[in-house]
Amino acid sequence: MTPPHSPGDRRHAEWTVVLEEMEGEVIDAERSIRGNRAEEIAAWGRRMEDWVPPSSLGPLPMDLRERAARLLQHQLAVAEELVERITQSQRQRDLAARMAYRPRPVAAFVDRAL
Repeated sequence: MTPPHSPGDRRHAEWTVVLEEMEGEVIDAERSIRGNRAEEIAAWGRRMEDWVPPSSLGPLPMDLRERAARLLQHQLAVAEELVERITQSQRQRDLAARMAYRPRPVAAFVDRAL
């Protein structure tokens, strides 16, 4: 017979799952950056929703607070890098667009004997 789990144990397990999912998302975002996958990087940049923990989770258990703080720092670092990459990509697109529409000099060759 399995001993009954206390609400604290259940809350701890649920928070552990939530933190693991969030860590996975940060790692996925880093992979997009490292792989220079522009479309994926742009997609991460379009995610504008703030994460709000479900009310059913309850407060974060004390022993998970350090892990959550490290995750937050990791998220902030990746978010900063995403913003930098998106900005850099936009500058490159703008430059390419300006270059594409600029009249290019035409080479002229004169065929005459020297």
